[in-house]
Amino acid sequence: MANGESSAQDRVLLVEGPNDERVVSHLWMRHRGYHGINPDFCISIKNNVERLLQSIPGEILGEERTAVGILVDADDYPIRRWQAVADRLIKAKIIPPHNPTSSGTIIESNPRVGVWLMPDNQNPGEIEDFVEQMIPHNDPVWPLSKTYIDNIPQEYRMFTDGKILRAKVHAWLATRKEPRRMGSAIGAYDLNIDAPVASSFVNWLQQLFG
Repeated sequence: MANGESSAQDRVLLVEGPNDERVVSHLWMRHRGYHGINPDFCISIKNNVERLLQSIPGEILGEERTAVGILVDADDYPIRRWQAVADRLIKAKIIPPHNPTSSGTIIESNPRVGVWLMPDNQNPGEIEDFVEQMIPHNDPVWPLSKTYIDNIPQEYRMFTDGKILRAKVHAWLATRKEPRRMGSAIGAYDLNIDAPVASSFVNWLQQLFG
């Protein structure tokens, strides 16, 4: 499935970077193994959001696609990011709704087009906010990881205030038996793939590419 390895070249998911690809691949494989979800698709890594946005019209108009998925971080302004995606869809003669759908947007066009704004189509954030919601409830290390980051003096922080949750998630990942990346943590059963946001995302993938 990942990054063009699939035979399903008519179904493609556009992502910003390798972290997104790994999270999607591991989450999909875990759900497919447990729940018999079979449709396949390829993942195209665009390396940053601007390249992803620029690629949308060509991906829709220039290839024989049956379905195109667009996965982008909402960042600080979800509506602004939605409008950026919508503008590119209009250039590809796809008419998007005025606002994203909370369960993931799917436009029944030719090709079918889906949009997911990380983390949950409504709130500001990025893929770390999505992964944070998969950390098991009552995990004893998660509060300690948050406290560790919160207690770092401001003058020693190499990250901005907008990246505090990212730092906390990666601090938690560093405490695993084998410190690992977000996608690998899904494959290693460290994260709960049945968390509501993860289940909603997998359902969106199934509806888009199924």
